[in-house]
Amino acid sequence: MDIEEVAHIVIGCAIEVHRHLGPGLLESAYQKCLAYEINKAGLYVQEEILLPLRYKEIDLDRAYRIDLIIEGKLIVENKTVETLTDVHIAQLLTYLKLTDNKLGLLINWKSKILKGNIKRVIL
Repeated sequence: MDIEEVAHIVIGCAIEVHRHLGPGLLESAYQKCLAYEINKAGLYVQEEILLPLRYKEIDLDRAYRIDLIIEGKLIVENKTVETLTDVHIAQLLTYLKLTDNKLGLLINWKSKILKGNIKRVIL
């Protein structure tokens, strides 16, 4: 399955979760429900992946935490904010660079309609 097919399935799963839960919950609730739906759709999902960082001579074992990685190729970052900003996009771009992945989805669950609040971020 290519990355575009994976992204399409994940977006469908996110819309399903949002349809049932609506806005107003914590990121962690949406993340668990999304992981459930993705798993149910037959995709392999990893949650809360610790991402190390090497800076000069030091290793930071827990520098970052990626919300979800699907099929080892798509990163999903969950937010519950009024508006997505450039900082959120930069965070996801950093995750993509550090993992050698090319595509990520930035999902803002704090919206009445989720469709317009899913941003594709391409490295």
